Amino acid sequence: MDIRYSCNQRDFKRYTTEETRREFLIENLFVPDQVQATYSHVDRAVVLGIMPVKEKVSIDKGIDIWKNFGTEYFLERRECGLFNVGGAGKVTVDQQVYSLNYKDCLYITRGAKTVLFESDDPEKPAHFYVVSYPAHCSYENRLIKIEDAAKKPLGALETSNKRTINQFIHPSVLKTCQLSMGMTVLEPGSVWNTMPAHTHERRMEVYFYFEVPKNNVVFHMMGEGQETRHIVMQDQQAVISPSWSIHAGAGTSNYTFIWAMGGENQAFDDMDEIPTTELR
Repeated sequence: MDIRYSCNQRDFKRYTTEETRREFLIENLFVPDQVQATYSHVDRAVVLGIMPVKEKVSIDKGIDIWKNFGTEYFLERRECGLFNVGGAGKVTVDQQVYSLNYKDCLYITRGAKTVLFESDDPEKPAHFYVVSYPAHCSYENRLIKIEDAAKKPLGALETSNKRTINQFIHPSVLKTCQLSMGMTVLEPGSVWNTMPAHTHERRMEVYFYFEVPKNNVVFHMMGEGQETRHIVMQDQQAVISPSWSIHAGAGTSNYTFIWAMGGENQAFDDMDEIPTTELR
């Protein structure tokens, strides 16, 4: 498991490009029949990439659960949400089987002991992107299809940010402990996300960019509003955003991204906006 320790905004100002990428960028998420795990000490978020090909892959494969979490199993004191961003696949949670097509989402509550991932077709393997946070209570597991997500159109082509926010793991859709998760789809001709930029001191966030066309990239912006930095990101990569950092970006093409939040509340609009003209 890749461990990322917390970075503060004062030290971050002195980071080189290499240091910034090493601290916040998560690459190589999908490796055949492996669990690629990153543990962030920012709100103790865990990001997993799971690509089953020839076998059923357990959520804890290759992870020392007791060493990293001090529990008997991964979700003993955690909840998680996951999206399938590859071929059709299945997730088995304590013998209950859920089928996920492209862009479908599954919420798994605290207390699930066994979680197994598999692909329907090894030639077109599923890509399961998972984010987990600590949880102090349990609710119900739930499969949310892309067509069942709460949809929120925003932006305009004139400002290059016409997009639809799909809310999956969200108070308007289902109850969770602290996890919120959704997907933002930018329309052709739109490249900007999350403007005006903002922070939310009470929550951290992880972005996962995908559907980035070949030979294109996303310039993900982070840091304090008065002293920003950027990370150049490619398809199917994730980035950690501490509560003090903005999280916005522009691509050389349109793209899609999955956002996941955890922290003090689940109020989607609880943010501290920074006027665009005041960014530096």
